[in-house]
Amino acid sequence: MDAPPYMSSWRGVSEGLPLILEILDYYRVKATFFTIGILAEVNSKALYSIIDKGHELACHGYDHRRLDKIPLAEARDNIRRCVRTLREYSDILSFRAPNLKLPPQLLNTLVEEGIIIDSSIAWYKPPFYFKPKIEARVYRIPASYPSSILRLPWVAVKALFAKRINYVILTHPWEYISLKASLRPDLTLGVGSRVGLNLARLIGHLKNNGYIFLTMRDSISKLKSHMVESS
Repeated sequence: MDAPPYMSSWRGVSEGLPLILEILDYYRVKATFFTIGILAEVNSKALYSIIDKGHELACHGYDHRRLDKIPLAEARDNIRRCVRTLREYSDILSFRAPNLKLPPQLLNTLVEEGIIIDSSIAWYKPPFYFKPKIEARVYRIPASYPSSILRLPWVAVKALFAKRINYVILTHPWEYISLKASLRPDLTLGVGSRVGLNLARLIGHLKNNGYIFLTMRDSISKLKSHMVESS
């Protein structure tokens, strides 16, 4: 869905997703796609296009409602419905909450549904998790930057990735197309061809500097020895 809840179109899936897959395929990179469950009803072929390329399919809530803005019982059902819907297409082990907002009470729901990896935290949002950690038997891997980073000029993107850390790059398919129909400047500024070009440049740049790209599930074997369990 394009920039929910402000838009309800699906141009990002039909136009942006193929471009992302093409870029990843060119650089032989496998990625994790956090996907809302309702996509299975709207465009199941998009799910197969992700899976058939060898990428990881992961849960992003059923319909992208913020889980911290609805009753806990409803949030639990939302997660369960998403996981169970997507598991009809692929094994689901990873989760990311919409807007990176996951009430801590829902970590147990992830465990109950067989989710072992959560990336609903970020180093740029409170409580500012800088390193991966284990919490409630879930591996929690922070996102490094918001998706809007790829909308900046390349020189700025390159500078932001100068420090060597374990990066988790956020990007939305709708940011690869023009959304001029929207009047919200935060949804239109910098979107379009620059985002695709910057993604390709960034992958090439990081590869040239010795980085290895891993899906969420594949990263656990590399990171878990460095994780600290939260009390």
